[in-house]
Amino acid sequence: MDYIKITFADLQPEQKEILIAQLAHAGYEGFEEKDAGLDAFIKSKNFDTIILKEISFKYQTPYTKEKIAETNWNQVWESNFEPVVINDYVAIRADFHQPITNTKFEIVITPKMSFGTGHHSTTYMMIELMKDIDLDGRSVLDFGSGTGILAILAEKEGAKNIDAIDNDDWSIANAGENFEKNNCTKINLRKASNATSDNRFDLILANINKNIIIENMALLSRQLNNGGHILLSGLLNEDKVEILSIATQLRLKLKKELIRNNWIALQFHN
Repeated sequence: MDYIKITFADLQPEQKEILIAQLAHAGYEGFEEKDAGLDAFIKSKNFDTIILKEISFKYQTPYTKEKIAETNWNQVWESNFEPVVINDYVAIRADFHQPITNTKFEIVITPKMSFGTGHHSTTYMMIELMKDIDLDGRSVLDFGSGTGILAILAEKEGAKNIDAIDNDDWSIANAGENFEKNNCTKINLRKASNATSDNRFDLILANINKNIIIENMALLSRQLNNGGHILLSGLLNEDKVEILSIATQLRLKLKKELIRNNWIALQFHN
C-alpha cells in the first residue's frame, strides 16, 4: 500500500509537538523528527488535502509532499524513541533501553503509533499532575488511553479499579501489550467512542483533544465521585477560556493549571 510523506522544515520545537498532535488526530500514522523538521506519513487512501492545508495555514508551516512505498513504522518509532524522565517521579522507556532506577516508578512501553509516550507536553503534564493525587485504593477512568501510560501509572500508584477507554483498534492492541509488559492486573481495557460507563470514579483522566473533551465533559462530571478530580489535556492555551466556561456550568472548580510549549493541562475538582 502506498503512503504519502509530508515534510515540514524550519520548525520550532513547540511547532513539532502541535503538528504531531493535530496530524495524529487527522489519521497520520507515523512521524519522524529531524533537527529542525518533521516527516509525517499517512496512507494514500486516507490523505485529505483540505485538512492538511487547514493545519498548515493555521500554524503557518509550509510543507512538501511525496508518495512513498509502505514504511516499517516500528523501525521508524524505535529509531526516534528515547527514554523520558519526569523529575524523580517516572521514567518511561522501551524494553530495548537499559533500566532506569533513579525514579519512583518505571514504565516500559512498546513504542508504536499510539499517542502517549511521555515525549509530548500533554502526557508529561498529566503525569506531573497525577504525582500530587493520592490514588491508593481509588477508582480511575483513563479516557482516550492511547498507549495506556496514565492507566499504568494509576495502578502503580495504588489505584484498584481502572477503566481504560480508547476508540482506536491500534491503541487498544498497543495498550494491552503495555499493560501486560508492566504486570498490570487492575485495568479494564475496552474500545468505545465516548466516556459512558456504569462506574463512578475518584480520578478521571482525559488527554485527548478539545472537541472530544467538550463533547464528553458533562458525562465525565456526572461520573466523578464527590471529592474527585478531573485532569484534562490535549488542549492549547487558546482553548482555556472555553473549557473554563463549560467547567463553571458543570460546577467544576479549577485547582491547578500547567503550561508547556503552549499546551495546557487543567485539574478540576467538584
